[in-house]
Amino acid sequence: MAENEKLEQTAQTASDKADKAKKDKKSEKKSKPGVFARIGKWLKDMKSELKKVQWPTRKQTVNNTLIVIACVVVVGIFIWLFDLVANKGIGLILSLLG
Repeated sequence: MAENEKLEQTAQTASDKADKAKKDKKSEKKSKPGVFARIGKWLKDMKSELKKVQWPTRKQTVNNTLIVIACVVVVGIFIWLFDLVANKGIGLILSLLG
């Protein structure tokens, strides 16, 4: 009979621990910070992350901008040439058929 009592006690302590864990989880949910506290924390974290960013120099920014503009012009010329050739080709085909 002593063994049964020990088993019951261990089962009871296990269920008590499970109940405490559930209560702890419920209390954690209730202690969630408010909206403004979370926004403030987010802004604070964002500011600290932006301090870690390695910002480009003015020279690098100008250089990268010029490269982008040159690429846009080159791609624009290729599109214009393709459009011109396609337009002439379709015009030639239509003139042969019509």
